[in-house]
Amino acid sequence: MQRLAGSWIFLLILVVIDIYVFQAVKSVSAGLLPRTKTIVFTVYWGISILSVSLMLALAFTSFETWHRTLRTYTFAIIIGLFLAKLLASAFFLMDDTRRILQWLASLFVPSLNSKNTGAGTGITRSAFLSWMGIAVGGGLFGSLVYGFGNKYRYHLQKLVMQFPNLPKVFSGFKIIHISDIHSGSFTDKEAVMKGVELINRQKPDVILFTGDLVNYHADEMKEYVEVFSQLKAKHGVYATLGNHDYGFPQGETKEETRQMQLANAAAVAKVHGQLGWKLLSNTHDLIERDGEHIAVLGVDNTSYKTRFPSFGKLKEAHAGAREIPFKILMSHDPSHWNGEVTKDFKDIDLTLSGHTHGMQFGVEIPGLRWSPVKYVYKQWAGLYEQAAQKLYVNRGFGFIGYPGRVGILPEITLIELS
Repeated sequence: MQRLAGSWIFLLILVVIDIYVFQAVKSVSAGLLPRTKTIVFTVYWGISILSVSLMLALAFTSFETWHRTLRTYTFAIIIGLFLAKLLASAFFLMDDTRRILQWLASLFVPSLNSKNTGAGTGITRSAFLSWMGIAVGGGLFGSLVYGFGNKYRYHLQKLVMQFPNLPKVFSGFKIIHISDIHSGSFTDKEAVMKGVELINRQKPDVILFTGDLVNYHADEMKEYVEVFSQLKAKHGVYATLGNHDYGFPQGETKEETRQMQLANAAAVAKVHGQLGWKLLSNTHDLIERDGEHIAVLGVDNTSYKTRFPSFGKLKEAHAGAREIPFKILMSHDPSHWNGEVTKDFKDIDLTLSGHTHGMQFGVEIPGLRWSPVKYVYKQWAGLYEQAAQKLYVNRGFGFIGYPGRVGILPEITLIELS
């Protein structure tokens, strides 16, 4: 019932925005030939009606039974059009607000009435803002469509990390860090296999996966077990659980929901076994080289954002590794780092996280690094340091929701310890 009510509210907002944006389309089309104008209006309303129809289909059919590709792209296109029109509407609203204020001012100062409209030999303010809104909204939608082709363009991010307390025999030790596979979103096994092959070509000493193997259910991984079981490293693959590995069940009570989350996580844990990966669930393991050791700790999802489940017990994972000189922690949610790690576990040298995906949308160029997710997560992508401790946030191997990447490519991180 809640889902249906939410769908109707979203549908109503969609229709209101469609009508509002159409006023600007009419305005900028005023000078076109009647036939051209008819084509523009027909295309606009054709796309709008299709969006509304798809939204109704989502609301009144069993969305989960749709083919994965159709489901993914349908949702992405609806949301993409909505965001594009919403952004365009901001410009139109600026113009409408300007005109309302100008009209109110003219009531008190008649000389302002209609003489100061911005009209002249150039483009009027209204036309300029309308065109700007259409251009920016269209640019956003175009970039989202372009991003569909980037979802399997795996980017190998290489970096060397120096630690004064690293045992010398581990100098040059190579770690592959991946996160957020989200197998339930994949539709191209061959493309995913190329990512696995890229990892294996680095000949890593160990592979560390920091959670979100699936979107919601363990069986999403069924057809990809044969792909990810081919990951190879000298010391194997270690993994931990992310928030999606618990699913999003809705029990009648908080405790019932919690038990359903744990059951889902247990099913995902079995998949890790099928892959041949070692799941570190609030525990640790030691990696030995020439008689020296480093510790790899793994905690279940631990979040300092209230909407995500927290099952992590870092004290338990840390207890047996206290005397090991160098420690790596795998913790899915980067909010855990400032929430607990840097406060109470200052001997954890390197924390590896994922979760944010860099929102799969942003800008990363020399001198500018931005994504909307930065307003939610202080540490959202790349390397962060505080005193002697380091955190690396992987941008995610897979994707969810939006089947693409704009400016933030899927990441495979190669870390060399020094």
